[in-house]
Amino acid sequence: MASFSFGTGNAAKLLRIPLYAVGRIGTFLLPRGRRWVFGCGAGIGDGALALHRHASAMGHDTLWLTATAREERDAAALGIPAAPKNSARGWWATARAGVLVVTHGLGDVNRYANGGAFVVQLWHGIPLKRIGLDSSATTQVPNVPGAAVLRRLVGFLYRAAAQRIRVLPAASDRARGRLESAFGLGDGRVVVTGEPRVDVLSAGSEAQRRRSASAVLHAAVDDLPEGARTVLYAPTWRDGAPDPAVPTAAEWTLILRALEQADAVLLVRSHPLGAGRYAPPQPSRRVRSLGADRLADVTPALAAIDVLVTDYSSLAYDVGLLGMPVLFLAPDAEEYARTRGFYGRYEDVAGPDPARDWTQLVQQLEALLSDDRAYDIASSRSATLSAEMHAHRDGRNTERVYQVIRARGIPAPKGAA
Repeated sequence: MASFSFGTGNAAKLLRIPLYAVGRIGTFLLPRGRRWVFGCGAGIGDGALALHRHASAMGHDTLWLTATAREERDAAALGIPAAPKNSARGWWATARAGVLVVTHGLGDVNRYANGGAFVVQLWHGIPLKRIGLDSSATTQVPNVPGAAVLRRLVGFLYRAAAQRIRVLPAASDRARGRLESAFGLGDGRVVVTGEPRVDVLSAGSEAQRRRSASAVLHAAVDDLPEGARTVLYAPTWRDGAPDPAVPTAAEWTLILRALEQADAVLLVRSHPLGAGRYAPPQPSRRVRSLGADRLADVTPALAAIDVLVTDYSSLAYDVGLLGMPVLFLAPDAEEYARTRGFYGRYEDVAGPDPARDWTQLVQQLEALLSDDRAYDIASSRSATLSAEMHAHRDGRNTERVYQVIRARGIPAPKGAA
């Protein structure tokens, strides 16, 4: 089973209420300085890394707060000053920061020291499935006596935490409306600047993006067959439940046969919080893992991918910036719509015929990889979907976010003219 669900996470938050209270008193007494402190629930990457690089280049004092030994190594490899977020230094850095930058939640930095800070919540994708206050899953708690009261308390705490956000970038007006609703934010705090995390998909020429992405991909996955096309399977998180689309042994036979015939490789990126075994019964050079243990942030590698297969991941909106075809595999679409919910209709994103199992998906994939016209039509549809959700496609989203932060009262770097 998966290691995390909303229910277990919310239970832990409720048990930590006294620590939050003590931390709030501490941050009330301490003055905040000028340092920018960064954290990211997915590791050293995502929009936080793009904004960190920009803020550092502008001369700001920056610090990254890490959650694991691997993140410490990754930060060191990139020359990023870092400290463990749950250490005394991490608490002090968070409590004294002038700006806190996160991508998932306030727990990306030290969760007990963010009171009174200027919080920039970059988020980590355009919502397709409902998130935050728009989904009942957000306030789930274990089934214990008084659960209804606890759910209301979790909702109150979520709203209170969201109100600390001062800037939340959105990819477009449509995405802005979803984020305002999910976080309960108004007052112009959700701004249509584009998302820093996808600048890498727009900056430079197509050849440059492909070359850089190929280097990232080959560093993460050893010995990819030369010249083979790449198919990325990226299912989303199901709040601790297993992925119902994990292939059976018979389906693996179909998948491997199709990959061999098309000279393609399936790169499996299960969600870091997901569950399920995504490996064929016998090892094959045609199926490789590209999980978060190999590549914390997949976005810089996307330009080296030829086809995306997903269910409800926001990657479906992002890869259209590259004109990449998307196939949808969603055996539980009706159930997911009932329990989690979507913004709009799922078929408006996935089209009229999302695959219900791998047998259907393999048929669609074979048609896509064997017919250039079918590939071009799918690429065009993906680009159209992306254009509806990404208002900015110039690789300058990070710069726009930085300008908004500065315009809202954050001073220039110390010593700057």
